[in-house]
Amino acid sequence: MSAREPWYERDSRFIAAHQQPAGLLDLGLGRGIDSHRLLRGSGLFHEDILRGATLISPEQYLRLIDNAQRLLAADDTSFLFGQRLLPGHQGAASQALAQAGNLLEALRLLGELRALLCPLLSPRLVCDERYAYLYWLDSCGAGPLLRFLLEAHMAAATALGRRLSGERLPWRFHFRHAEPRCVEQYWVHLGEDLHFGSPCDLMRLPLDCLNRPLPQAAPTAGAVSRRQARAQLESAGPAASLLDRLYDWLLAHVREAPGLERAAEAFAMSPTTFKRKLRKHATSYQEQHDRARLHVALWLQQVKGYGNEAIASYLHFHDANNFRRSFKRWTGMPPSSLRQSLCG
Repeated sequence: MSAREPWYERDSRFIAAHQQPAGLLDLGLGRGIDSHRLLRGSGLFHEDILRGATLISPEQYLRLIDNAQRLLAADDTSFLFGQRLLPGHQGAASQALAQAGNLLEALRLLGELRALLCPLLSPRLVCDERYAYLYWLDSCGAGPLLRFLLEAHMAAATALGRRLSGERLPWRFHFRHAEPRCVEQYWVHLGEDLHFGSPCDLMRLPLDCLNRPLPQAAPTAGAVSRRQARAQLESAGPAASLLDRLYDWLLAHVREAPGLERAAEAFAMSPTTFKRKLRKHATSYQEQHDRARLHVALWLQQVKGYGNEAIASYLHFHDANNFRRSFKRWTGMPPSSLRQSLCG
């Protein structure tokens, strides 16, 4: 990773192997799976992790996840792994989460410190007058492992909220994938307010739950931990992935519908190099552009109450029919079938 690049990529080595990856390794070891089999193809040995100084890439981490999922062959693996993730054992970053004054502060820290706390997914927190929405984006090109990561990270956020507040919070969960055969694992580890086949992967919680003071808040120690966590993040490298940076850039320019050439220029690359880097992350510019426009369209429709004409105008579509066709291509369904499905 070049020092001038303010992002990490799929092959950037910055993840402490003895932290979250070791938790998944221990889960497999606890079920009798040999470490060599769990680490096969990752370029790692158990001794590398035990040294406590080995840094691995998202690609290596994903290989470990793929091995664990295949070897354990259990419906609860992702959820049990997720329960180990937060606050976790990531030093000051984990301490800052555990000492947060309220859940809103904790979730904002989770997003700010995502390179340390959840390097493979990007948690995004947005709020309206009634609800907080925590939606999750693929940061490194997880491909077929994305569902595992979503299950693990939503279980992690759910467990974090329960641990900090001392109660089970009324989360609503939306998943893009179809309802799985192991839906009872979702009931056990997440809850029963589940919605599959949704246009995005998100968790929703009433806003008042986020503002309640937490019983174990530590304002003074927490302030120190936050400062130390930010120093930890700075020393670890970039705070976000290339896909995260591109998503932010696309949101900032969503009304201009920028093409690939303009985006490549903004990232100081040739269009060919930019396409190659996106291909390395199992995606394309069109896919990323469509994702950003879909999320803005959903916010305008679901939260702001915009109709198709207004959304089409905001996003600079030629007309409402063109927007409806694009929306159906993005989600598999017309915008009318989704109205109020996330907020209702």
